[in-house]
Amino acid sequence: MKNPVSTSLTSRPISDSDERIHVLQVVGNAIVGGMERWVERLVARLPPTQFRVTSVCPFESPFADRLRAAGCEVIVTPMPEDMPWSSVQSVVSVVRACSIDVLHAHLPNAHVLAGLAGRLAGRPVVSTIHGRQLSLTDLEMHRAVGSHISVVCRQSYFHALGVGVDPGLLSCDPNGVDTRLFCPGPRGGLRASLGLAEEAPLIGMVGRMSPEKGPEVFVRASLLLHSLRPEAHMVMVGDGPMEAQVRRMLSEYGIHEHVHLLGLRDDMPSLYRELDVLVSSSHSEAMPLALMEAMATGLPVVATRVGGVPDMVEHGQTGWLTGPGDFQDIASRCNGLLGDTVLRKRMGERARTRAAQRMSLDDSIGRAAALLQRLARPASTLLRPVAAPQHRGA
Repeated sequence: MKNPVSTSLTSRPISDSDERIHVLQVVGNAIVGGMERWVERLVARLPPTQFRVTSVCPFESPFADRLRAAGCEVIVTPMPEDMPWSSVQSVVSVVRACSIDVLHAHLPNAHVLAGLAGRLAGRPVVSTIHGRQLSLTDLEMHRAVGSHISVVCRQSYFHALGVGVDPGLLSCDPNGVDTRLFCPGPRGGLRASLGLAEEAPLIGMVGRMSPEKGPEVFVRASLLLHSLRPEAHMVMVGDGPMEAQVRRMLSEYGIHEHVHLLGLRDDMPSLYRELDVLVSSSHSEAMPLALMEAMATGLPVVATRVGGVPDMVEHGQTGWLTGPGDFQDIASRCNGLLGDTVLRKRMGERARTRAAQRMSLDDSIGRAAALLQRLARPASTLLRPVAAPQHRGA
């Protein structure tokens, strides 16, 4: 049978004297999304004197190329929901051949692959839950192999406890943002490139056009905001499966000249500086990176009250919280901010301060590094390949 794994591990042998912790990042998708951006930052910022990193991705993509550019070996192997045994065997071989110390999974399919391979090879496994709730697959793998569960917000933590995750194998490790990269600064030329006046108000949504992000809510809010403030323009940054639906809605509503689809961008730090307000219209979130990045840039935000968002946004201080799907309140809050320069500036300054004080990327990477180190060392704590996992809860 043809080997399903493609890899760049043609490499130099790993020295027995290298005492750094070798982490295998098992990533369940390889698109442009918040999870992938977080993995990129983790790989790039784990202290190289303490860690080595290899990654497993489900397919080749620019994401895989960026991991390689960060100095990470990348292995490509299938990760469908019905995980093939050949993928498990291949990852077990990688774990043993490369002296992997700990496997770190992202998304349920990756948790299955890492969990089975880690159990067979006798290595600890941690799965980071990037959404606001554990999936049934994550819970089943935790119970089956004793994997550690790391969540990114308090709501996810209490949900995990509620469904029976072992408290001793659970931690809350929030995401962070690079406040040196994402910071206030002068505007660039986005308005000119869109044919807009320099003083035109600009509202933005940054995120994948997928159901959980609520792009249709943003479009409806844009329609109402346009009726309240005709001079305002909106931009949507990202792509995804709902892009065709979004384009149809813009055309049907007659606002396609006022809502600009910018697609994927690689200039996000400067693009945030172009905006007056950032909107997060999600139906489901944990700790969205776009909100953190906008706040660090000094933007007031209008965000739906879901998942860990209320822990990030102080209602009335750093922005406004609205009900999920409430496009009328979103439009009203944006209109109020556009009409009050003093309030907008004050909220933006407070958002920047909150991001710097409570959403530091250095702190976030430090917590992740400490968890990986604790799981991988000392060697006597490694799981035995044949030992039954211990867990509590229903």
